[in-house]
Amino acid sequence: MHGALRAGGFFVHAPSVPDSPAVAERLVLRRMQVSPSLYDLTPAAQLMLVGAVVALLPLAWILVRHRGGAGGERWQMLARLLLFLTFDLVLFGAFTRLTDSGLGCPDWPGCYGNASPLGARHEILAAETAMPSGPVTHGKAWIEMIHRYAATSIGALITFMMIAAWWQRRRDPHSALSPAWASAVFVWVCVQGAFGALTVTLKLYPAIVTLHLLGGYLGLVLITVLARDRRQPAIAVSTGLRSAAWAMLALLFLQSALGGWVSTNYAVLACSEFPRCQGSWWPPMDFRHGFTVLRDLGATAAGDLLPFAALTAIHYVHRLGAYLVLACMLVLAWALRRSDEPTLRGYGLALAALAAWQLASGLSNVVLGWPILAALSHTGGAGAAIVCVTALLTRTRGERGAGASVAFRPGAAAGPAAAPR
Repeated sequence: MHGALRAGGFFVHAPSVPDSPAVAERLVLRRMQVSPSLYDLTPAAQLMLVGAVVALLPLAWILVRHRGGAGGERWQMLARLLLFLTFDLVLFGAFTRLTDSGLGCPDWPGCYGNASPLGARHEILAAETAMPSGPVTHGKAWIEMIHRYAATSIGALITFMMIAAWWQRRRDPHSALSPAWASAVFVWVCVQGAFGALTVTLKLYPAIVTLHLLGGYLGLVLITVLARDRRQPAIAVSTGLRSAAWAMLALLFLQSALGGWVSTNYAVLACSEFPRCQGSWWPPMDFRHGFTVLRDLGATAAGDLLPFAALTAIHYVHRLGAYLVLACMLVLAWALRRSDEPTLRGYGLALAALAAWQLASGLSNVVLGWPILAALSHTGGAGAAIVCVTALLTRTRGERGAGASVAFRPGAAAGPAAAPR
């Protein structure tokens, strides 16, 4: 039996599923005509000023709190604060996407050519009146602009840190703050800002939105390396364990890409049960259309409506990948817990806890109908796992015959199946 799922102005033919109208509203964002110019740099100076002013608050707090400490301590605290703020920004970006607020202001960098939704209230009201359930509302505009304000302030902090790193290196060639890494983070935030602009101007093009999410996770990696305490000696571990950690990081990024593809295509509820999907262990799936990268949201490369079987394929591949990733996380956690080094044992415990967190939040997305809290928890858990493995790599060095940890033996442990994003 087939039903037509209403999807934001489209109809997607799909097998009947529970709560299909609610599912369909989230499958495809309503298309719209954007009246303002896509790029209007008029409010750019005002936005940069707002970002600089907001950035002064945490910067002043660190300088005052550590005014009597060494310079390296202040910069390390700033890097750790940046890591915390960037993690929050990734979560708020997910919240922006989950509330369908990505086009709350359909131009960039401002909102209808203004620095805030207050100046665009007439345009927003007109758009909301014409399409009450559309992507432009006052609430969605504020969510989108707060995300941009936060990103701008983090960019200001990163710019300050890069300038300070080079200035500090000229004064002290042995400065703990690496200007190369600070510059790498600066390049990252510029590229990430460009992807943020493309997310809006290309109307939530799935490939761009997914790359924007992965860029956020990459920023967490870079800032984690920047924030490491260089006064602590690296822990010698077996080369096998180091290789396993690198493989784990790569797997986490691959699974995050699949999870981002699920979320940006609104495919979370294509399978609304676990462990089966649509009453089957292998439901009808359209891999060709589901994993065509260069296409618009809700459409095939030819411009036709995206088949529901394509959404099922997107969801199910992420679910299958989750089984592998969760098992690998538990194996690596087990290897770390066997170490005599307390620090490594701590990383093992953290990885095991994050694996359980991802399992619980992933299952909650499916069985509870994709609540925002569960979706945010799942996105945050992926980011925390990436930070955890990156921190593990920064605290260790590979050494043949090292006694600080047991050698990693794949297949020595296995874990339960993971749940989809």
